[in-house]
Amino acid sequence: MTKTTDAALEIARTYVNAMEKKDVATIVSISTEDVVCTSPLGQTTGIEHFRAFQDGFARMVTKLTVLAVHGDEEQAVVVYDVETHPVPHAIVAELIKVRDGKLASTDVIYDATSFAAYAASVQPH
Repeated sequence: MTKTTDAALEIARTYVNAMEKKDVATIVSISTEDVVCTSPLGQTTGIEHFRAFQDGFARMVTKLTVLAVHGDEEQAVVVYDVETHPVPHAIVAELIKVRDGKLASTDVIYDATSFAAYAASVQPH
């Protein structure tokens, strides 16, 4: 009998708990150097771009509540409710893929309508 692991599930739990705590260092430490993040904002590739993405998100978050984390050894899904400075309430889902025990990619899914409305209302500096 072959033992399977829930590597992606464990990475996903660590990831979403770190987001809840605004712990970008932990997020970076569990990610591959060539991590890919795709969201309604576009796609980033590489650990430094992912760090910048996560830093920006952490600065916006006022509260993050984990709703669900499900996965197996290769991929996981996290769902959370996030309150941010620009948008008071958003439900977000992320599809996380793991390679060699690290977060290799995440597809971030949310309704960007409220965020776009906020961005349109902000005066450029």
